[in-house]
Amino acid sequence: MEPKPPWRFRGEPLALEWVADGWHLRFVQPYRATKVYRCPGCQQEIFPRTLHVVVWPEGEPSQRRHWHKACWERRDRVRTPTR
Repeated sequence: MEPKPPWRFRGEPLALEWVADGWHLRFVQPYRATKVYRCPGCQQEIFPRTLHVVVWPEGEPSQRRHWHKACWERRDRVRTPTR
């Protein structure tokens, strides 16, 4: 059996989704982005009509968060300040 491709179309509305390493990542196309969200990576707003990603841990859809694509991609390289 061939391995599943990492990206596939899923969900409602149909969107490009990736499932790996315990995470679901779904692209939100600009024409589908109709609300303002707060990105947990930079604490800035994601405005309507902006391409971004929705990410949640596998099996925890209530933990969905909307991220700027660039913030999600660099999340492991940015250190959180400690006190």
